Amino acid sequence: MERAERSDRDVERAVERYGDMLLRICCVMLGGRADAEDAVQETFIRYMLRAPVFLDGEHERAWLITAAKNRCRDVLRARRRHPQVDVEQLAETPAEAADSGILEALASLPERFRLVLTLYYVQQLPVGDIARVIRRTPSAVKMRLQKGRRLLEETYRKEYM
Repeated sequence: MERAERSDRDVERAVERYGDMLLRICCVMLGGRADAEDAVQETFIRYMLRAPVFLDGEHERAWLITAAKNRCRDVLRARRRHPQVDVEQLAETPAEAADSGILEALASLPERFRLVLTLYYVQQLPVGDIARVIRRTPSAVKMRLQKGRRLLEETYRKEYM
């Protein structure tokens, strides 16, 4: 696949256009802003150095979402191998923890459900666009949304109610 030479302006434009969206996706997948910011930054470095020539804006957006998702998976894999205690979590009161219950419940879901729920509800992408991004059929996306909602409800009720 042919690689494109990216100018500083190309990268700035991509950050302006997609940065907030990628940050929200990474925040949900990783459960924290600091790790999410790192993942987004590494995604844009990869974009600058290794991204292919894109057919259109949709192709570029799908590539960036996939690259960010893969980076988040790497971070989550590293967390499982090298568990750490987050100092901020130790400082939370029970009321603060309850306020963030939905995001925590969402973060505890398997990645395939977490991603489609985030793209659908946070990014408000249509099912067809999500299907293209994750390379599945629209009916598979709908099934993941349905099962993800059910798992999210069960997790939230069990943990936070």
